[in-house]
Amino acid sequence: MNKGVVFLTRTAVLLALTLAIQMVGMPQYATGPLVNTMLYIAATFVGIWSGVVIGVVTPAIAFWRGILPPPLGPMVPFIALGNAALVIVFGLLERRGRLAAIVGIIAASVLKFLVLSSAVRFVVEVKPAIAKMMQTPQLLTALAGGAIAFIVSEALLRSGAVKRLSELGVRKTR
Repeated sequence: MNKGVVFLTRTAVLLALTLAIQMVGMPQYATGPLVNTMLYIAATFVGIWSGVVIGVVTPAIAFWRGILPPPLGPMVPFIALGNAALVIVFGLLERRGRLAAIVGIIAASVLKFLVLSSAVRFVVEVKPAIAKMMQTPQLLTALAGGAIAFIVSEALLRSGAVKRLSELGVRKTR
């Protein structure tokens, strides 16, 4: 098996799990941390591009499937951008050690919060209730998702149950 196959397989599984989490219909304070957890997990075990793909695809599918209500439609590109920013910042820092991963979670969460809160403040006109959903709750759910992902990732890495894609002895795709 080559890295391309492993990348696609892991990304597809994590995308499916993330969509399943969204489709359960839990409130934002439950769904948000779990979706963010999946983004952090993707960055850790597959790589930045896997997390970016999941982070960009899930809000579009959630809107298309009616999981995100119509008033959130104008926010879909900003949610995707916030997710991508979260994954990129975290992914660049997390492999430098445990402390760097914690700093990465905080920095990534703050950046996602800034993207979304700036969008509702300066770019997109939405009702006040929706604007409120795109502000502090986003910071809290990103931080909570990071904490969950950190604990799960540490346990999986220490047990050897899952290895990072970069650590697998598989051939590179040509």
